[in-house]
Parts: sequence; structure tokens; C-alpha cells
Amino acid sequence: MTFKDLKKIVSLTTQQQSRFTEKLRNKPFWIWNIEKHKQEDIRTNGLCCFNHIIGLPQKDENDKPFYEYEQIIFDSLATQDGNANKHLWIKKATGLGVSEFMLRFMAWLCLKDNALSGLQMCIVTGPRIDLAIALIDRMKKLFASSSKGIAAATAFSTKETVIELNNVKIEAFPLHHLDAMRGLPNVSFILLNEADFFPPGQQQDAKDVSERYIAKSNPYIVMVSTPNTPDSLFERIEKESEDACLYKGYFLTILMVLVRYTLQRK
Repeated sequence: MTFKDLKKIVSLTTQQQSRFTEKLRNKPFWIWNIEKHKQEDIRTNGLCCFNHIIGLPQKDENDKPFYEYEQIIFDSLATQDGNANKHLWIKKATGLGVSEFMLRFMAWLCLKDNALSGLQMCIVTGPRIDLAIALIDRMKKLFASSSKGIAAATAFSTKETVIELNNVKIEAFPLHHLDAMRGLPNVSFILLNEADFFPPGQQQDAKDVSERYIAKSNPYIVMVSTPNTPDSLFERIEKESEDACLYKGYFLTILMVLVRYTLQRK
């Protein structure tokens, strides 16, 4: 393959990405009213919202919609009246798809317009590098798996722990490399995934590093985890008084898993 051939391929890929990004411009994350969603789906020939364009979450190769508890999280983060809660901690049962939801929400923020262009997002994971790689890979596959999306082989040339969407750099940081997350410019979003399972000596450090950005760039900070042992990070936050606590908390219980399963069966 000559350099000229390679240049043509890169040019074609860039054009494909540009066209795909344009499809997502100003699209809602999801249309929560079922009837309105159906009407918009028909009107736009399937280009009704961000998640229908990139492809819905799947389980057992079946498309899954979004549910009421996910709308609660979305409304808390994305209210348009200036009262959005930018700092959340979410204690969840296993199987609710909250990590997947947050990855999709972050991607939507990057692609819905150019407001975050040039900024950065951070994902803090446990100490193993493979956890950081796996989360970024999941985000990349949101687009690679879609027939309306970007070709999997050429979409992302970044390293395994980084993805760039619409000039927004999203990077995952294992706890053992948290020093690399200090002092970043223009951080707009920080996700601490399974934070209650961070090693005890590093839980507070991850929290402190994240919260230092509030004065600098006022990012979203979202902690998501299934509960770990007593006196871990989430229990300590839970015990804080409402006045002292920085975070708005949500408990997503096993009952919500059962409701989700029942809805899927129907």
C-alpha cells in the first residue's frame, strides 16, 4: 500500500466520521415519552435519538430500551433549568446497566454539540490497567457495533485507554496511575466506576483528586458502584449529613432489576 492509498483511506474515514457525527448533532439522548418516541422514530426513519442512531444496549443479542430509574439519573444530570446535580453517587445492585448508561451519557455530551470541544473527560477505575482498557473499549464499541456508525477497524486510532469524540478526549486512569490525572486542563466530566471497591488506601485519594477540579473547571463528578464492605467509601459518604455532603445520592435496588426483567419479559 502506497502513502497515497493510505491518505485516501484516512480521508474517507474522516468523511465517514464527520457524516456520522452530523447525524448526532442536537439529537436528544433518549425520548422518554413512548408515544412521542414512536412518532419521532417514524418521522426521522430511525434517526430519532442518540441511542437509536448508535444502537441500543443489548442483552442476549436483543435490543433493550431505557427505564425509569435511568430517566431519574438522566434528569438529575441534564435538567435545563440550571438546577442540574453535577455531583452524584449511585449505589446500585448488579445488573442494572448503570456503567453502560454513564458511558453512553458521556458520549452523548461530547457529540450532541460542540460545547465540550477541546475539553477532557476522565474515568477512574480500579488498579489494574485491564479495567481501564475494558471501559474505553466498551465506549468504542458503542459506535463500532452500529450499522449506522463508524467502521470498527478504522474508527479510533488512539491508545487503548483513550477515545476522542468530537475533539473531546476521554481517558481512563487506573488507580495506580492517578498521578497522571492531576493538573489536567479543562476537565468536564469525571466518572469513578465501582469506586467502593477501590483499595481502602486509595479511595479517599481518588475522591480528593476528583473534587479538586470543582474549583478549577466544575466538572460533573459521578461515583457508581455496587456496595462493598462496611466503612468503605460509599458508606462514609452515606453517613454525611445532607448539608455537608457534596453528592446527591441514589440507591438503585434489586427490586429495580426485577422490574426491568419483568418489563423485558413482557
